[in-house]
Amino acid sequence: MRRTTLAGGTVVTLAATLLAPAALFAPAAQARPAAAPPAAQALAAAPDIPVANVKAHLAKLQSIATANGGNRAHGKAGYKASIDYVKGQLDAAGFTTALQSYTYGGATGWNLIADWPGGDASHVVMVGAHLDSVTAGPGINDDGSGSAGILEAALAVSRAALQPAKHLRFGWWGTEEAGMVGSKNYVNSLSSADRSKIESYLNFDMIGSPNPGYFVYDDDTALDQLFQGYFSGLGVATEPETEGDGRSDHSPFKNAGIRVGGLFSGADYIKTAAQAAKWGGTSGQAFDRCYHASCDTSANINDTALDRMSDAIAYALWTLGTGTTTPPAGTVFENTTDVAIPDNGAAVTSSVAVTGVSGNAPAALKVGVDIKHTWRGDLVIDLVAPDGSTYRLKSSANDSAPNVLTTYTVNASAELAAGTWKLKVQDVGPQDTGYIDSWKLTF
Repeated sequence: MRRTTLAGGTVVTLAATLLAPAALFAPAAQARPAAAPPAAQALAAAPDIPVANVKAHLAKLQSIATANGGNRAHGKAGYKASIDYVKGQLDAAGFTTALQSYTYGGATGWNLIADWPGGDASHVVMVGAHLDSVTAGPGINDDGSGSAGILEAALAVSRAALQPAKHLRFGWWGTEEAGMVGSKNYVNSLSSADRSKIESYLNFDMIGSPNPGYFVYDDDTALDQLFQGYFSGLGVATEPETEGDGRSDHSPFKNAGIRVGGLFSGADYIKTAAQAAKWGGTSGQAFDRCYHASCDTSANINDTALDRMSDAIAYALWTLGTGTTTPPAGTVFENTTDVAIPDNGAAVTSSVAVTGVSGNAPAALKVGVDIKHTWRGDLVIDLVAPDGSTYRLKSSANDSAPNVLTTYTVNASAELAAGTWKLKVQDVGPQDTGYIDSWKLTF
């Protein structure tokens, strides 16, 4: 990480929430089951990443640094040897690799891009880490750990002969320590069309800090929730990542309008007593006391943090990459609970929980709405995605006909499918009343 002066089968469950007096609720409906979609099987297939394999890559990076003046910095022999090692591993595993060169500070820099064959090239899931160290040390945690973690995840893709629905791409960046030079060069080299094909970029910069925290990037709600949910399943609490804001290789992607996420175990910020109580370790000390120092060696790694975060990388790849671009046809999630709509009053919502569908929602999500109302022109209807994004289905209008019984089509491809979706309805005119009879999502 670059140093800056910045401060530091499936069962469909139903729910109904009314933003008005509770007396307006009708009795809860029974859950309606749906067939388990095949995509659910992909989630269970995310492999455990052997931490011994990740550490073997770190040992190799350490030996490279030791043989090349003690570092793997931009413009130094140790960096080129590092990228040659990673490229050799990927070439042998069946990836299509490319070296991208650029010049910085009078020296040639290198990015390594590796594509796994197959998957929809118009829907790219990309992960990355910087491979360079500072000149002061070998950079085994910063960022050999992230580089080794995504390398072993890539090799796990090869071992599984994975056939993802989306295209998987990996990046190892040069010259991050001088200001994300390599990743900026890569993003700037892409056409606007190619940038738009990258659905998400996940960054892993320092994932084995010796006094670790568990920090999740908070730049995109859906990706944030993806990692939060993973660690929650391990019984590990997380916190939003703030120490690395603007300091690592996700920044060029974010600035280009690409949604970003990632993990971080902490650098030179000090662990608080509350964080030590939550995660263990030592309060009053830095998460990584060897940050940007000569002691950032193979001994400067917490195996537990490295193991958990490497597994989380694989989980994200399998979840985002194997999710079908359009979830299985005919999968229906429905709420049949009646929800009263106050006349000229507050909005009400009715919810459905989408489970067992990985990846993003389709570009043609069907929203079936059945609302009984004496004057539908008064109604404003929205679909609310799990991350809070709102899609307008119907605005109020001079329409005196009763009821809304129709199906809307929504391009929800920017949203993760799994989560709680809501139908939000508000009566914005006087005199007429009604209720939500039922509504459903059909994938």
